[in-house]
Amino acid sequence: MSKKDIPSNERLIFALDVPTVDEAKEWVNRLGDGVIFYKLGLELFMAGDYFGLMDWLIKQNKKVFADLKFFDVPETVKRSVGQLKGRGAEFLTVHGNDKILQAAVEAKGDIKILAVTALTSLDRGDLNDLGFDCDIEDLVLSRAKRALEIGCDGVISSGLEVPRLREHLGDQLIVVSPGIRPVDNQSEDDQKRVVTVDQAFRNGADYIVVGRPIKNASDPYRKAKEIQETITKLFHP
Repeated sequence: MSKKDIPSNERLIFALDVPTVDEAKEWVNRLGDGVIFYKLGLELFMAGDYFGLMDWLIKQNKKVFADLKFFDVPETVKRSVGQLKGRGAEFLTVHGNDKILQAAVEAKGDIKILAVTALTSLDRGDLNDLGFDCDIEDLVLSRAKRALEIGCDGVISSGLEVPRLREHLGDQLIVVSPGIRPVDNQSEDDQKRVVTVDQAFRNGADYIVVGRPIKNASDPYRKAKEIQETITKLFHP
């Protein structure tokens, strides 16, 4: 399990995947003390006033993960990362090759750069379509090693691949694991390589990203609190 000194209630990151800033704020108010850390992705970025929402969250004593997956010409990525300096975001995701990651690291300032390894929405068939003729675990480990060498602070990785990362890289990288689903999850959605809350942390994840299991619950606040209780028991038995 993670050895990093992280408050247990900050290890849960809620995926604030909604179409408007007003709806995002409604969710934050609804979840209250059940969630401290929020992931803001491309959908909210396209809604407008992304920075305004970040400022509002920080004033609510929340933490912000800017999940924008920058993937472009290195100089463009460098300048884009620079736009986030001083905004208060804890994490920023970057996709792509070594030069793209290097550009992000050069401009990161106080933001922690998380390199995307392999999206949890991809399975073996999807990777074949993309031309990756290798084992998923090998791909994730290779990308994580390069990210570490370049100076990234962490990676995004399915909880399934985290044991391999910890085996080879120890506790050097922050590992954030999306694709968290309940044990009895039978729903058809775009997450394919999934694990439970318990599995993710026992495999070595530092943080988990949870969206639909909370959003779709009959009582989202109660579900968030249940997950927080599970995390607390894992790290403080």
